[in-house]
Amino acid sequence: MKKASDLFIECLEEEGVEYIFGVPGEENLDFLDSLSRSKKIKLILTRHEQGAGFMAATYGRHTGKTGVCLATLGPGATNFVTAAAYAQLGGMPMMMITGQKPIKKSKQGRFQILDVVAMMGPITKYTHQVASSDNIPSRVREAFRLAEEEKPGAVHIELPEDIADEHTESLPLKRSHSRRPTADVKSIREAVKALENAKAPVLVIGAGANRTMTSRMLLQFIEKTGIPFLTTQLGKGVIDERHPKFLGCAALSSGDFVHRAVEASDCIVNIGHDVIEKPPFFMQPGGPTVIHVSTKTAEVDPVYFPGIEVIGDIANAIWQMKEDIVPNGGWSFDHMLAYRKAEVEHTAPLAADTRFPIFPPHLAQQVRDAMPDDGIICLDNGVYKIWFARGYTAYRPNTVLLDNALATMGAGLPSAMMSAMVYPDRKVMAICGDGGFMMNSQEMETAVRLGLNLTVLILNDSSYGMIRWKQANMGFKDWGLTYGNPDFVKYAESYGAHGHRVESAAHLKELLAHTRDTPGVHLIDCPVDYSENDQILNIDIKKLSKEL
Repeated sequence: MKKASDLFIECLEEEGVEYIFGVPGEENLDFLDSLSRSKKIKLILTRHEQGAGFMAATYGRHTGKTGVCLATLGPGATNFVTAAAYAQLGGMPMMMITGQKPIKKSKQGRFQILDVVAMMGPITKYTHQVASSDNIPSRVREAFRLAEEEKPGAVHIELPEDIADEHTESLPLKRSHSRRPTADVKSIREAVKALENAKAPVLVIGAGANRTMTSRMLLQFIEKTGIPFLTTQLGKGVIDERHPKFLGCAALSSGDFVHRAVEASDCIVNIGHDVIEKPPFFMQPGGPTVIHVSTKTAEVDPVYFPGIEVIGDIANAIWQMKEDIVPNGGWSFDHMLAYRKAEVEHTAPLAADTRFPIFPPHLAQQVRDAMPDDGIICLDNGVYKIWFARGYTAYRPNTVLLDNALATMGAGLPSAMMSAMVYPDRKVMAICGDGGFMMNSQEMETAVRLGLNLTVLILNDSSYGMIRWKQANMGFKDWGLTYGNPDFVKYAESYGAHGHRVESAAHLKELLAHTRDTPGVHLIDCPVDYSENDQILNIDIKKLSKEL
């Protein structure tokens, strides 16, 4: 007979868990005691449950394995809600473990007690209260299976303290070996036939293509056929964006150069499409043929109802299509590539603008110039995300971590911390607005305590800039969205990190190189000039691309 909490830890070890992130409470103490004896799993104590959840989700995004986080009942569990939604919508495998009062002999009335299982229901793939220690192995195995199965997402297990203290003879279950089904040969033939009969096909690379090892197969397909490609925000980096057939990233909702390029196509191959993202194109009756290539059938909505579906492992489906297709001598891509050329020509002078406070297109280019090919940038949420999605050239998969699903503020720093832990030899930078940074800035202490090497670049405009941009675009007066900030340099230093403040465009370049090459946790306070956001993103781009 062994203690149930010991068995739970053994089950996690059997699943290959490396870390548990969290803020334990009284109801987790049996679990914590068992974890203290584990030789395989390390506890990462954070300063807020949300930070723990974001770290666990990012671990899932990078590795494909389930990230695990821990909180107590009540307020600890409610603090997981945003991170659960972040993982669920973003397709990141994550398990939350929360405590609960004894369920057999509670003597505390309703103090701190919420129905956490019911609360987690709408925002997870699976949620379960353990009512018997004998069931721990099967419930843990089932939770991991569902978290990692396409589309990956969040799962939750509640472990009440009296169950954690039970004794049982149950043993951990082994992980099963499973492979994704391959696409049907007839659907491949139908898709290839549509492509061969098209005049101007295009590939759209979405979120689903960024999770499995599709990069190699997609590159081979593009090299053989010469068909141009664009990405959604969550598809950035699947193919090196320096490729001559790259058309851009769909960062705006519509009217950008890249949208015009798609509109010039008569056959769209949509790879790994996820309706969680803003649509990179809108379907209309009688429009281009749309081929949906994904692990799951298409979720139909008013602007997405594909005619051909290729369902199965994405990498294998692309390989099958590559083997079958005969490139069509009549394909024409010049008009699509002309839109990309126009975008590059429009962006170049903006990126070269060295004004101070720093101009966002210049900032994106400076960060790209400073980061090595395999460097990872982790964006929080704000208007700068659009500038980086459009202007930051991604070279490798999962090197641009931006959240175009829940699009939550506060995830940038924890996401970068996790990236630095998974890849200690790579350069990592969190890029946050001052608003988003302050939502989880306390994790700076965690980063320093863990001895991580990373840079936190804060875009400082003393306001909620994304909403302010929208406010201006809608013709409302500028009101209700500005605030004061702490002295970020002193704030960083108070945690034992290194603080820096940008004083010019040339100084920004120096600081990016210095913080990249100097170990430790660095914070750069960078004043930004958002005054032209509305003019450029809402007016100039749409006007120029329409004229083409």
